[in-house]
Amino acid sequence: MTIEDGLLGPAGLPELAIAPGELRRARELALTRDHPTDLSDAVVTRVERFACERDRPAVRDAHGRVGYAELALRARRLATLMEREGVGPGSVVAVGGERGATVVAAFLATELLGALYLPVDGNWPARRVADVLGQAGAGLLLSTDPEAVPASLSEGAAEVGVPVVRAAGAADRDPWQGPARLERPDQPRYVLFTSGSTGRPKGAVVEHQGMLNHLVAKVVDLGLTGEDVVAQTAPLGFDISIWQMLCPLVVGGEVSVVADATAHDAVAFARLVDEHHVTVVELVPTMVRLLLDDLAAVPASGRLASLRWMLATGEELPTEVARRWLREMPQAGLVNAYGPTECSDDVTHHTVLPADLDLMRLPIGTPVVNTQLYVLRRAEDGWQSCEPGETGELFVGGVGVGRGYVHDHDRTRDAFFRDPFRATPTGRLYRTGDAVRVLPQGALQYLGRVDRQVKLAGVRMELGEIEAVLQRHPAVGAVAVVVHDFAAGRR
Repeated sequence: MTIEDGLLGPAGLPELAIAPGELRRARELALTRDHPTDLSDAVVTRVERFACERDRPAVRDAHGRVGYAELALRARRLATLMEREGVGPGSVVAVGGERGATVVAAFLATELLGALYLPVDGNWPARRVADVLGQAGAGLLLSTDPEAVPASLSEGAAEVGVPVVRAAGAADRDPWQGPARLERPDQPRYVLFTSGSTGRPKGAVVEHQGMLNHLVAKVVDLGLTGEDVVAQTAPLGFDISIWQMLCPLVVGGEVSVVADATAHDAVAFARLVDEHHVTVVELVPTMVRLLLDDLAAVPASGRLASLRWMLATGEELPTEVARRWLREMPQAGLVNAYGPTECSDDVTHHTVLPADLDLMRLPIGTPVVNTQLYVLRRAEDGWQSCEPGETGELFVGGVGVGRGYVHDHDRTRDAFFRDPFRATPTGRLYRTGDAVRVLPQGALQYLGRVDRQVKLAGVRMELGEIEAVLQRHPAVGAVAVVVHDFAAGRR
């Protein structure tokens, strides 16, 4: 059984009820951006192309630098190891452990075999690891730790009967032969688990074309080249970890893997940026604020001189943080990025300008390439389009819209619809649950959630999920979860 057996096809999705006469108006008011893009290539193919042209550093981690040729060789040896463990097209390979070049090679190996990448975090409790592996139908858990397998991974895998294999065992394998098994652009490429209101995480499945389109969007909007070095700061379970470790590789650049301890130490992180000549960083706004605070307190620690771009994502970017960044780090542009995991990560980018600082809430921007955005409001006779300035709910169409939630048809039907507005490669429309409006300059402004979902330090949480888990305890009769900002003294 492959993961596609647990997914709904477009025919199984509901139709979005559009008010009479609204189709044409919705198309006219939509924010769209088309960009000719070849989405039929595999990232591993590009890596091997660069390795043949001239070898260069591809990944730097705690163990040193790995060139493109060595990275490609490691990927093919891992593919041999995985295939002998039964991995093939449509299989799900869980990857967990130490972040570094081995994780990158493992992703490339799944591409070679036509399998799906499922990141699991060694810091998760064993029960969550087991739940994620079971829901995704993982056939293998690959541990990237050079030493012992993290206990939570081995215990979680044992609970659901998933075999654990150490990546170190691929060192003496023969390289796997043949081209990457990319049969079609809509092939599922990875699955990431997000918070769910029922008390269980839900696995969002992203297609190859959506993933690659997002990488292209970053290359186009940030002007990335082979001279760029991108910091890989995110834990494996975060969607931004995907582009951070792959985007540099499609242009011949370098990935600088930042250890967790360094990522959470602003002074050490700034020193690493300077030493590794990092040009692109993406952090949650909370971390951007802490970075500015700590660097101001220790001015001799490093000034991020090589940095070209800072991207803020995962939670709302406060205007005051943006004001400080533009004033204190003028060498690096600030991008406010927004996007759901279900749509291959970011669907909008906005380069923050001084004029934006007069707004109470910063714009989240305009669509990334090959994306359509619709602002709709519900009426008695169906969904209607909002005029600029009117508040509505954001819907996303285009190449980046994913397949839905694996083995969860009900929640898929709640969030995914057949796209009634435009023929797209996916045929799907995603309902974000976010309230937005279009500003006079044509950019979107985020106004909050329409449900009980929140984001804390970039982590997406359903308050209902926390309530559902607490409710399971026999001593709990009733429970209500609220968010309280102790620093500000308000809810």
